[in-house]
Amino acid sequence: MSSSPVILLLSGSLRSGSSNEAVLRTARAVAPPGVRTVLYDGLAALPHFNPDDDTDPLPPAVAGLRAAIDEATAVLICAPEYAGTLPGAFKNLLDWTVGGTEICDKPVAWVNAAAPGRGRGAEATLRTVLGYTGAAVVESACASVPVLPAAIGADGVVTDPVARERIGEVLRVLAGLPAPAAEIPAETAVAPAG
Repeated sequence: MSSSPVILLLSGSLRSGSSNEAVLRTARAVAPPGVRTVLYDGLAALPHFNPDDDTDPLPPAVAGLRAAIDEATAVLICAPEYAGTLPGAFKNLLDWTVGGTEICDKPVAWVNAAAPGRGRGAEATLRTVLGYTGAAVVESACASVPVLPAAIGADGVVTDPVARERIGEVLRVLAGLPAPAAEIPAETAVAPAG
């Protein structure tokens, strides 16, 4: 692994124009200095999980997924909720991680891009499955950052400055970087006695 943190970005949506994918594209744009992000794009290529196939040699798409996880310092997930849980394609991706050791003890967090009060079923499923994999969920990096379609620019990146700042903060915490030093505005600074 390189000395700079590498965060693997996993989208749980196959839908074109997904707000989940927009959050992860935004993560690439607002990553703190020194943090490298890698957007995984192989979700659609993964075969249906079959324990009989979870042996060496792994299907190429599965080997690629596990290698991407192994090479990352941490993993950030943004997945929608469908019928009260994770979409089947993303649950399939997670199923392929259970038999490997790549995600075990790896820092993992998620961003819930759904409207306030929604997406809790997907979060609960993520928590359960990640528990089986042995991933180290970084609670302080898990966040709700609602993203409406109107807040996504033509380039597929979130335009809302508050959401962008929050996504950047998620990456900072997940990468284990210290909080930026707070600056004291000049007009509130206290002059030394003397």
